[in-house]
Amino acid sequence: MRSDLFVNKRILFVCRETYSKPLWFLARELKDTNTVGAFYIMSSESKFNKCYYNEHTIYEFREKLPDVKLYDVSDICDEFVAGFERSNAPQDMEFLEKIDREYCHYKTLGIQLMSSQENTRHYHWRDYWSLTTDEQNMYWLELNYKKIFKILDDFKPDVILDLDNAELQRTILTEVAYKRNIPYMTVEYGKYGYYKYPSFQNAYGIDPYVKNLYDKKMELPDSEMQEAIDYIKDFREKSNIMNPEFAGSVTSQYTPDSWIWILRVMRGKWNYFWDQDFTAHNLPIKKKSHMLYARTIPYLKHYWDTMTRKRKFLQKNDYFEDPVEGENYVYMPLHLIPESTVFVKASFYVDELNLIEQVSKALPVGWKLYVKEHQAMLGERDPEFYRKAAEIANVRVVQVNYYKDPKPWLVKAKGVVTIAGTAAYEAALLGKRSIVFSDVPFSMIEGVTRIRSFEDLPDAIRAFGEVDNMHSAASYIEAVKEAGNEVKIFELMNQAEEIFAGRKKEDAEFDAMLEELLNFYEKGYQRWLNGEIR
Repeated sequence: MRSDLFVNKRILFVCRETYSKPLWFLARELKDTNTVGAFYIMSSESKFNKCYYNEHTIYEFREKLPDVKLYDVSDICDEFVAGFERSNAPQDMEFLEKIDREYCHYKTLGIQLMSSQENTRHYHWRDYWSLTTDEQNMYWLELNYKKIFKILDDFKPDVILDLDNAELQRTILTEVAYKRNIPYMTVEYGKYGYYKYPSFQNAYGIDPYVKNLYDKKMELPDSEMQEAIDYIKDFREKSNIMNPEFAGSVTSQYTPDSWIWILRVMRGKWNYFWDQDFTAHNLPIKKKSHMLYARTIPYLKHYWDTMTRKRKFLQKNDYFEDPVEGENYVYMPLHLIPESTVFVKASFYVDELNLIEQVSKALPVGWKLYVKEHQAMLGERDPEFYRKAAEIANVRVVQVNYYKDPKPWLVKAKGVVTIAGTAAYEAALLGKRSIVFSDVPFSMIEGVTRIRSFEDLPDAIRAFGEVDNMHSAASYIEAVKEAGNEVKIFELMNQAEEIFAGRKKEDAEFDAMLEELLNFYEKGYQRWLNGEIR
């Protein structure tokens, strides 16, 4: 694997947990012709002694790539703990006020904090994280800004490369990179097959260069987009439309796990945390800050509750009901909470119960709102959530696995409401209208309405129905293809782990996927050099 574009460059990789594994292989290949650095942003991953959790992430860099300049947040974790041992409010407000004035191009500081589970416990059910105070949040913001300034001053990157958009440090890097005119690329999911394209704003909003590509495609005749049009026609004929990227994942699970499987998983988690806390002696570190380091016992309890509830919810139960044949309904699939799709892309709309209440008020007479849980969220949410939603007279919380694919829910609905979910994209390809609450890329397609005020909901819902958007949908697909590449991120992560663990060797398939990832970054960097981004 050889790069013609990344030569004599200073390349900084942003790393966190599983997403860092493919980047290790890119760093290994690029370090011979470039100066390469890696910045690990997760508190526990940076600070913990070597254990199963971080042995194939940060320790792979530490032990096997000594030529790569390695940065992490372990020092500011210690500074955070020490600061609160000395004072209740150690933060430098003058510094933070300066940051508030100069580094909020995309997001306010409050919204920047929404990108991490560590600082958003109020908004989700993962109680192995603790509620945080405003003083803790502000001090952590301060330390991370100062750390990132120091890293960029020291390393002076020509380009920053990433694979994900969650966590506070990425949000900060986006703001600082914008201010310093440094290209910072991460992955945006176009939803068309395996295609992703480089985002230069942490996958927040629609990158202007992609909007420009879409506008240009809209000017083309159908004859020049025949491949995309044929794809949409085929999509509309298919009985199963779930993206192949979700195959074999929890998103495509429709049957309950056996008790034997649940006990095996829980035994694995027990061994995982025994290794982390006792074998590797990380328990004393965890006790220093429940904001920075997730607690073990609540974590185990959370996953036991999640798995047992999930088993219950995938069978007939008192919380979910079957759809009523022939009933007029609006389809509202829920999200995984917390997840960057919502917390990063739609920070004002993370309260899904409130969203259900608002949408239900806007429905025409005789219509129902069908609320369906996300498979990956099944069991995580407090069941009281479903009871409260079902108390609303025109809301049905429907059985998750009544259908084994999203298509029947979509084609039978009057329209779709989702914060930022794939269902709106799928509805658009099926020629059906939908509503979203964030500037996701596919909101460019005709028939997808971006809502910015709840008061706009009644008119948008009354407009539901079929839409002749074949040309627009094809233009979107062609724009995504031109902007990006077929990057198989999850396959890359899984195979990288197998290689690190010694269960698999690097082969031609893995090398080809890795090369496609490199091409992805090169394509984005070339656009930056061409002046297409700023």
